[in-house]
Amino acid sequence: MQIKILGTGCAKCMLLERNVKAVIETHQLQDIFLEKVTDFEEILNYNILTTPGLVVDGETKSSGGIPSNQQILSWLKND
Repeated sequence: MQIKILGTGCAKCMLLERNVKAVIETHQLQDIFLEKVTDFEEILNYNILTTPGLVVDGETKSSGGIPSNQQILSWLKND
């Protein structure tokens, strides 16, 4: 599974990254590649208007806010 955190380094972007990492570690999820995308041009390719953004296997799951850890877990487990 490939996860991308889209953001230029703002506080919300860093919080989303920490939350995703915490969910991965807490639930011992395997085979996950986590990437932080900070390049503005690349972020625009995901058609989001505000950061942070969360992309799971090429599908934008959220943008502009911080989803709950439960919602992140659901996306990562494909529930």
